[in-house]
Amino acid sequence: MRRLMVRYKVKKNRVRENERLIKAAFREMKRKKVKGLRYRAFKLDDGQSFVHIAEMSGRGNPLAKVAAFQRFAGTIRERCAVNPRFASLTEIGSHSG
Repeated sequence: MRRLMVRYKVKKNRVRENERLIKAAFREMKRKKVKGLRYRAFKLDDGQSFVHIAEMSGRGNPLAKVAAFQRFAGTIRERCAVNPRFASLTEIGSHSG
């Protein structure tokens, strides 16, 4: 399982656009029933910063098959006040209650 976290901050006037593009990507993922992917996106309490966490199994990147995600990713730097920072995650432990 590969895990990746991305954090970035968008310009104030681009927050709604960013959220709209994220939601469109999730709608397409659901409609296409993308396999081998757990994807979550969060908006932080400053109202402009976002964190995305992807967990991927298998080879390749399932997001490459999601056109709406490609539209989101292809214009992300235009929307950003702080460019995306990527980090691989290694799970130490987890709990679900």
